[in-house]
Amino acid sequence: MTPISAVAGTKVQQAFLGTCTNGRIEDLAAAAAIIRGKQVAPGVRFLVIPASSDVLKLALARGYIQDFVEAGAVIGVPGCGPCMGNHMGIPAPGEVTISSANRNFKGRMGTPDSEIYLANPAVVAASAITGVITDPRELD
Repeated sequence: MTPISAVAGTKVQQAFLGTCTNGRIEDLAAAAAIIRGKQVAPGVRFLVIPASSDVLKLALARGYIQDFVEAGAVIGVPGCGPCMGNHMGIPAPGEVTISSANRNFKGRMGTPDSEIYLANPAVVAASAITGVITDPRELD
């Protein structure tokens, strides 16, 4: 564990929110509140994967999915995501990902030559819009 102040400003190419960990409705709500009315930074992929089809339906009803799509995020199929390193969202060698997944070890997301930082959903959303690891409390 490292305080966000120690890694703030690190450039990211990918922000990942969701899957079975931190893809709950309260996680999507926290991230949507950060990103609403803003745009994903140029050169950043923001991938959002709700934990389940029930979470996806509720997020649609509450407008969170609309917020993400309007900001430039990509919505994935509910369930598993790139945190296990075998489909959509696998970082390229040398890329940096900020992720709300719950595990992190070399090669976990499928690429041993990438950097993965774990953070809460609000930090992931803030970093997606700034293009660098960002403490959401520092946003306007």
